[in-house]
Amino acid sequence: MQKITKETYIKWYEDMLFWRKFEDKLAAVYIQQKVRGFLHLYNGQEAVLAGALHAMDLSKDKMITAYRNHVQPIGMGVDPKRVMAELYGKATGTSQGLGGSMHIFSKEKGFYGGHGIVGGQIPLGAGMAFGDKYHDRGAVTLCYMGDGAVRQGSLHETFNMAMNWKLPVVFVCENNGYAMGTSVERTANHTDIWKLGLGYEMPCGPVDGMNPVKVAEAMHEAIDRARRGDGPTFLEMKTYRYRGHSMSDAQHYRTKDEVEEYKKIDPITQVKDIILENKYATEADLKVIDKRVKELVSECEKFADESPYPEKSLMYDAVYEQEDYPFLQHKL
Repeated sequence: MQKITKETYIKWYEDMLFWRKFEDKLAAVYIQQKVRGFLHLYNGQEAVLAGALHAMDLSKDKMITAYRNHVQPIGMGVDPKRVMAELYGKATGTSQGLGGSMHIFSKEKGFYGGHGIVGGQIPLGAGMAFGDKYHDRGAVTLCYMGDGAVRQGSLHETFNMAMNWKLPVVFVCENNGYAMGTSVERTANHTDIWKLGLGYEMPCGPVDGMNPVKVAEAMHEAIDRARRGDGPTFLEMKTYRYRGHSMSDAQHYRTKDEVEEYKKIDPITQVKDIILENKYATEADLKVIDKRVKELVSECEKFADESPYPEKSLMYDAVYEQEDYPFLQHKL
């Protein structure tokens, strides 16, 4: 694994802070109805992404996830202005405004969505890894899911095939405790989700998902195993979301005191404390970063505000008609 240096910590701080502020801005413009539909925010879970990116080879590795998917493509190199424009439904967005919040996508940067069906991305992630193995690309796919998605049958079918074919894929459950709004304790007889890998003799284990160092170490080991041809790994990242499942979530299933307790181990604060304790940067240096982050978020908002909506005719370019389709009769 690449050494975790002073520069790594400073990059983590700036990246995670930007992701947090970017989504805070999304929450604000959602209330103004500039962003419509569902909006699922990543606040609190940033260490899972920061640590993973440190272990990935972004020149060839891929990522696929569920609908809490705004900051992952930014981390992989997608222009954040285009991500915000997509959330606004604008023509300058990553999918020309046709995907919206849950369907950010960039094949160019190796980010394959953004999927609204719970667990729907799990077999797709394994399929991407199958393609990489078949074509001997040396790439690894990171396939993310929430704790609610592990109750889907498709996960078990996928685990079985991935182990049988030794696919280069790392399955990651971002366990933020409540799925859509129901705790893990109420949905299963077991609370250690990582143990689901044991039934397939898949290497698996729990990871502190609030600490980017722990995430990077676990992801490095799993990615190396996949790249060697030894097959998949299943990691349970124990993390926490500070906001609701989506913007419409009243959060009756947890207390404000519980949220405040988890904020004491905020990944951004953890990294900031290490930077200051080790004198990697001063408070003044960090304020410069804070200012830069704030300005970039404002640039993203301005770009999205000023971008045009797509022409209605564009919708017809995203579907097709096959005139000789079997079993269908066109009657006059």
